[in-house]
Amino acid sequence: MEKKIVKVGDIICGSDELFLISGPCVIEEESTMMKTAEMLKEVSERMNIPVIYKSSFQKDNRSSVEYYTGPGLDEGLKLLQKVKEQFGFPILSDVHYPDQVDASAEVLDVIQIPAYLVMQTTLVTAAAKTGKVVNLKHGQFLAPENMAKPAQKCVDSGNDQIILTERGYTFGYNDLIVDPRSFYHMRQIGYPVVFDITHSIRKYGIPSADPSGGAKEFLPTLSRAGVAAGVDGVFIETHPEPEKALCDAASQLCVYDLEEFLKPLIEIHNLEVQYR
Repeated sequence: MEKKIVKVGDIICGSDELFLISGPCVIEEESTMMKTAEMLKEVSERMNIPVIYKSSFQKDNRSSVEYYTGPGLDEGLKLLQKVKEQFGFPILSDVHYPDQVDASAEVLDVIQIPAYLVMQTTLVTAAAKTGKVVNLKHGQFLAPENMAKPAQKCVDSGNDQIILTERGYTFGYNDLIVDPRSFYHMRQIGYPVVFDITHSIRKYGIPSADPSGGAKEFLPTLSRAGVAAGVDGVFIETHPEPEKALCDAASQLCVYDLEEFLKPLIEIHNLEVQYR
């Protein structure tokens, strides 16, 4: 199947230009959100890489009721709207329940379906019916080629503006495995494919604030392998002080290190495009 081009704001997803989805895992205080956006704007302009700003207004799949889950729908969307107006980024956030979709669609350019929920028909179809771009994250329990099923639910709801995001699948206990074959299978479905690099190195069962809760040493290897395999975009959660982040502290990349991290990825992507 020929790959569909999907437009997010002025970003042409699925073209020969690599794009970036980035921002703090969960919406935190305004100063953190704005500082991250400011740095992402600088990186985007210096490296000529388009950015979709991502942060969750609610993180509902935390492993303890004591963990931070975000400011919630109303306050979160207000802050994302402020980022959008001040920096001009298209905005992506995830929804967990169908009753969050309509309000989210008033602010978001991309509605993301979390990996755990990607087979929830009511949620997926509600997001699709808004007409917004829908980012479907690869469920940890699905073979990558089976991502065609939630994609088809969107199409059957009248929306073929779809992005597919790989974030590893569960193998054994608490490990996520990124199989390079998944990039091939997901590209065959016919939509732009993104590699969620920072989520792929999370270690389940370990608190995200614990340094052992993420295997950051694998970030360069995995990211370069994914880009060489032909993904259209990369998803990198960033934070000014990852060790103090309120969610996924062990896996987020420091936003001040992002530019150097992206340099080889852009070079590899440009080379891969030449040999397609």
